[in-house]
Amino acid sequence: MLDFAGIMQRAQREGWTLVALDSPADLTTPSGEAMAGVMAVFAQLERRLIGERTRAALAQRREAGVRLGRPRLIPPEVEARARELKAAGLSVRKVGAQLAAEGFEPPSGGGAWNPGTLQRVFARA
Repeated sequence: MLDFAGIMQRAQREGWTLVALDSPADLTTPSGEAMAGVMAVFAQLERRLIGERTRAALAQRREAGVRLGRPRLIPPEVEARARELKAAGLSVRKVGAQLAAEGFEPPSGGGAWNPGTLQRVFARA
């Protein structure tokens, strides 16, 4: 992906005019081009600062013991039962069938457990 400076250079090389409708800078003049460059630099700075603040805030939340992300849809006892069945030698599909037979509903509803869902449960072990 080209950055703004790369787009400007390509426009100059190929002789076409770049018009930014959301920018007051006239990109057909040297001063307008310079202004657009300054605006691009500050936009990049702001993007990086937002990223730093977001990472710092998430790290602070993790340190405070807050669990981030969406809550697990499969209760821990169902995950434990699925692992028991897998450890007993059942295939992933048979684990799903056995969980359904024991009355454990999959997170998506319906009656059948998705093998991919169970694979993620086993990977978390």
